[in-house]
Order: sequence, then structure tokens, then C-alpha cells
Amino acid sequence: MIAAHELPHEPFARLIEANRWDQRLRDIASWQELLAYCALSANPVGELVLHIFDAATPERVALSDRVCSALQVVEHCQDVEEDLARGRVYLPAEDRFDARCGHADLADPRSPALRRVLAVQIGRARALLAAGAPLVAQLTGAARFAVAGYAAGGLAACDALARAGYDTSAQRARATRVARVRHGLRLLFTGARA
Repeated sequence: MIAAHELPHEPFARLIEANRWDQRLRDIASWQELLAYCALSANPVGELVLHIFDAATPERVALSDRVCSALQVVEHCQDVEEDLARGRVYLPAEDRFDARCGHADLADPRSPALRRVLAVQIGRARALLAAGAPLVAQLTGAARFAVAGYAAGGLAACDALARAGYDTSAQRARATRVARVRHGLRLLFTGARA
């Protein structure tokens, strides 16, 4: 695959560096630091997908980075307890401070303070998904469907968390297939609007 698509080395190097961050990371200080982590852990995946579809251009990679960062942020929101059990906190400390969200709140998905922090992160993820949505209109064939599917999954997860009041333990905090399909169709047929 690497040879057939002439995949660049650099995205793989960033993924390895993300693994190193995970080994030493205990806490993310700021939104900018979280985005820097996403640039290592998530964005290279999108770039490689574009290369596999022979659709990588600098503009498309930049749009893909927004989508991939958003998806990583959503995943961190869904996995707060799991990450905490591993000794890691990916929710920015500055946002936790603003929401008065302490360590005990991170272990309680119903904590109002944690839910305030998650609401901020999901709002940012939605903005990133909207900023990256024009990528779908720039692609054709399987690449277009794949990217629309990824972005639709992220939007459906944002909807589900919002519907659950940002309580990650609630069953309704899970994205439904219908929501993913609805978002996917909208991305495919309206182009740039997320």
C-alpha cells in the first residue's frame, strides 16, 4: 500500500510521535495543546486516506485536518472515564478550571462541571467539522463517500452528546445509524454545509 500509493513518510512519523506523547502525557493544558496532539494522533490518518485515494492536495489536507481533529476531540469527550483510568486527561485544563471541574468530576459523567467542559469541547468540534466540510465537495467517488461518512459520524456523535445533556453515561449519548446517515446525505448533497 505504501509503495502503490507512494505514501509519504511524515504522517507515519507523526503517528509514532503521538504514541510517545501518550506514554508521557498526563494532562492537556490548553485547547492549542490539544490541537497539537490531534496534529500528531488524528490528522495524519486523514492525510494518508487522501493519499490512498490519490486526492491529497495541500488545501484538502488542511480541510481533512479540521475533520480529523474534530473526530479526535469527540472521541476524547466520549472516553473521559476510560482515559482517566489510564492516567490521562485530554480535556484542556484551562477549560476545566473555568468550569470548576475537578478530578472527582472527571470520574462522574453526570457532574454538571464535567458536562460544561464537554459542551465547550463539542462546540469546538462542531466548528471544526463545519470548517472541514468543504472537503466532501472537493472529492469524488469512494473518497467522497468515505470522508462524508467520517464527518457524518462525528456530527451524529456531537448531536447525541448534546441530546444527552453531555452525560456520557446516558444511552442516548450514543450516535444512531439514522443520525449518521442523515448527516452523511446532507454532506453529500449540500456540499460544504455541515
